Amino acid sequence: QVQVVESGGGLVQAGGSLRLSCVASGSIVSFYEMGWYRPVPGKHRELVAVIKSDGSTNYADSVKGRFTISRDNAKNTVYLQMNSLKPEDMSTYYCNAEFLTGVPGESVNYWGQGTQVTVST
Repeated sequence: QVQVVESGGGLVQAGGSLRLSCVASGSIVSFYEMGWYRPVPGKHRELVAVIKSDGSTNYADSVKGRFTISRDNAKNTVYLQMNSLKPEDMSTYYCNAEFLTGVPGESVNYWGQGTQVTVST
């Protein structure tokens, strides 16, 4: 019903920048929030950045001040601008989109397949 697709990953030198995109399409009733996650050794997945329907954002401490999450006017696409990239930022970045279904109190989550970010020294 809903498809989530990430793009924009690639190889970049330390200190460089990349811009990731996440597009959600399909049967969407109402946008709730969309965020970027990356796997961490010994953990499940770390929240990198999230943006909610009211425009509020949250960032992992490790990326605060370097990464910026934003949304488009349709609220079904998010971007992650990554500046001053460090080798430790190297990971596969996954987009998660949460939408209201139209049933009161109910929402669903969809994951993209990820886009790889490689940072060289």
